[in-house]
Amino acid sequence: MLDAPDQTVASPEPLDAEAAAAVAKALGHPARIRIIALLLSRPGCIGYEIVDEIGLAQSTVSEHLRILKAAGLVTGEIERPRVCYSLNPSALAPLTRLIETIAARGAAASSDRSICCVAPHEEEPT
Repeated sequence: MLDAPDQTVASPEPLDAEAAAAVAKALGHPARIRIIALLLSRPGCIGYEIVDEIGLAQSTVSEHLRILKAAGLVTGEIERPRVCYSLNPSALAPLTRLIETIAARGAAASSDRSICCVAPHEEEPT
């Protein structure tokens, strides 16, 4: 019998499930993705323009920014009379590690189609 090749993919660092989930949750709303995209497209200080660009009420945008800030994805610095928001790409590290691990595992699995991980469906007795 031939041994199956090792399908495990080592991660350079252990996965931090809590941190990855927090980042994923923060990115889990279309308005927050639009805020991130806006911050990506305009480097530098962006303040009140976010409300105009996103097209939601100021209080709603503030709540989305609060969630993004709590996850560490966005920072806000007070530059009177406004708050300047910017991205913190390093906050993505836990989610990036998870995605890279999944992608590497998928690549390793697709390279050897002879190994099946799912048991065949069995008919129930009639």
